[in-house]
Amino acid sequence: MKLFEVLSKDIQYVKNVGPQRAKVLKKAGVNTLEDMLYFIPRDYEDRRKIKKIGQLRPGERAVFIGEVWSASVVEKRTDIFEVIFRDDTGIIKAKWFNFKASAFKKRFAEGKRFLVVGDVRYNRYERCLEVVHPETRDYELVDLEKFARILPVYPSLEGVGQKTVEKIVDSCIKELEAVYEEYIPASILSSRSMPSLPEAFRIVHFGLDEPEKLKARRSRGHYRLIFEEFFLTQVALAMRRAGVRRIKGIAFNTNSQLLKRFISSLPFELTSAQRRVLKEILNDMAKPEPMNRLIQGDVGSGKTVVAVAASLVAVDNGYQVAFMAPTEILAEQHYRNIREMTKGLSVNVALLTSSTPRGEKEIILRGLLSGAVNIVVGTHALIQERVNFKALGLAVIDEQHRFGVMQRKALREKGENCDLLVMTATPIPRTLALTVYGDLDVSVIDELPKGRKPVITRVITPKDREKAYAFIESQLRKGRQAYIVFPLIEESEKMDLPSVLEMYPLIAERFKEFRVGLLHGRMNGQEKERVMREFKEGKIHVLVCTTVVEVGVDVPNATVMMVEGAERFGLSQLHQLRGRVGRGEHRSYCLLMTSSEKVGSTSYMRLKVLEETTDGFKIAEEDLKIRGPGELLGVRQSGLTEFRVADILKDREILQDARRAAFNLIEEDFALMKPENRLLKEVLERKGILERLSYVEGG
Repeated sequence: MKLFEVLSKDIQYVKNVGPQRAKVLKKAGVNTLEDMLYFIPRDYEDRRKIKKIGQLRPGERAVFIGEVWSASVVEKRTDIFEVIFRDDTGIIKAKWFNFKASAFKKRFAEGKRFLVVGDVRYNRYERCLEVVHPETRDYELVDLEKFARILPVYPSLEGVGQKTVEKIVDSCIKELEAVYEEYIPASILSSRSMPSLPEAFRIVHFGLDEPEKLKARRSRGHYRLIFEEFFLTQVALAMRRAGVRRIKGIAFNTNSQLLKRFISSLPFELTSAQRRVLKEILNDMAKPEPMNRLIQGDVGSGKTVVAVAASLVAVDNGYQVAFMAPTEILAEQHYRNIREMTKGLSVNVALLTSSTPRGEKEIILRGLLSGAVNIVVGTHALIQERVNFKALGLAVIDEQHRFGVMQRKALREKGENCDLLVMTATPIPRTLALTVYGDLDVSVIDELPKGRKPVITRVITPKDREKAYAFIESQLRKGRQAYIVFPLIEESEKMDLPSVLEMYPLIAERFKEFRVGLLHGRMNGQEKERVMREFKEGKIHVLVCTTVVEVGVDVPNATVMMVEGAERFGLSQLHQLRGRVGRGEHRSYCLLMTSSEKVGSTSYMRLKVLEETTDGFKIAEEDLKIRGPGELLGVRQSGLTEFRVADILKDREILQDARRAAFNLIEEDFALMKPENRLLKEVLERKGILERLSYVEGG
């Protein structure tokens, strides 16, 4: 396909480039002709309206015609060349630094008229309008027809001017036009009045739309580029979902007596959100195709109870369940909880981790093979080669973002097209979920169990440290426990932030009446497990740690979470950490300490969001605005394309539209085998989108 040969062409061999300019472009990330096409203008300048000097206002970038009234070198702190321009409505000063006086005096002869483009500002010392280093053109020599247009403003490139960039882009578009064949179905393009891709690049690069639309990324050209990025990803996700739905799975009988006995045995009533999500899961399990469902819900919202309910339906149908957690201590916690919940239901629950004694491990392995073990809880030990099931019907993965995609795939393959249920306590905004988990059905538990008290959160500064310690001490004297979390393991020259190794001795001394434990990522697995176990058992009163506790063990007696250098964490991560407390009957607190003493600083105000809400989805939405999707949990490892133009937050409506179009297309032609769709399939393959998504969750 010639299109891809052209798009992958080395930028050096594009007309108007050459070796020297190629070096500059490659430094800016422009390696190919396609990269150059996506080197989108950062702004647009409307040169169509030429103003009178009297119409100019501070803060605007303007074009005016001015006659030179005077031109001279002004002696002040530094040499400044100053030209006073006038017309019949007023005067304005233009100033230049680092000039060649003789050349400037010759150029700006008195009475000569110039077309001037510059940023207008008010000089309050001289009480006049001025422009600094404006662009000036001899008015008599200007071709006004060519000049009066909307000009693209590109990110600056050292030694490659804006005009040169325009010439290079023009060469790239011409090469694209020569080989271009449309691959988005005509019906989708025409119903949205979308231009072809080469035309879209022309609109975007040469300002061929209204300036307001161009600046807001809402021109016809921008729409096509944004829509296409979303559409290609959504088509691939729709193909994956359609592929899974064509696989024969297990149609479970969900009218389960075991499930009814389980629900009636619970010492509490399920929340309406839990009942709704369980109903969605049971509907999936009853279908003859494999379930692919994600449960989202804040820490403590009761995801595990729902997963156990689904597990018992599988067990009642004669199938086994694998429940995988990211750490041994979390797996142990799940094991104990599941065993407690299913007491009296004649369900055999086993725990399999790398620490399971050899003899016990052999018994469990035989039990899995014979079917005697109904539910096995474990870590990545579950995906080892020797682990085989008689009939795995359901795979449940907790804190799924902690596993590599290949590990998740390996667990699912232990059964024959078994159902998959993944859980996360990290709320992901809906717009992000559509791109990260677009092939999964998403259920949300958006309600906390009755009686759970929200955690009181306060943002504090370093001067409040002793006050915070005194508060922690008062909680310890009541028999409670506390976490103190740090962003770094050891001191860093680059970052002036407190570290866990630096602060641990000081905290141990401050709380010397109590037992203070240390936990960080460089400790070996056994040591980490020992410290967490001692904290859970109440032998450690204060745990000084890094974010290794973010996805951690349930310690209902811990009532204070203090986070140092809190501005170094994302809001969603802080919300996760906060979820470590407030898990028992006692009122709990979260203290977020910034490194700055400034109460009104940007980082301080950002953290105030956590004081105002405990809604994980609102917090995740704020986090997405601040940090962008690239940093938000799970996105980079998902295998999804980094979008060049599209923004999943600003362009959410286009994302929804592209998703509808993609899923409708795949409903009609699930493998893109119709002649009119074969080119689209080739584009997906050539761009590697299908391959990347074959490793995304559920694959």
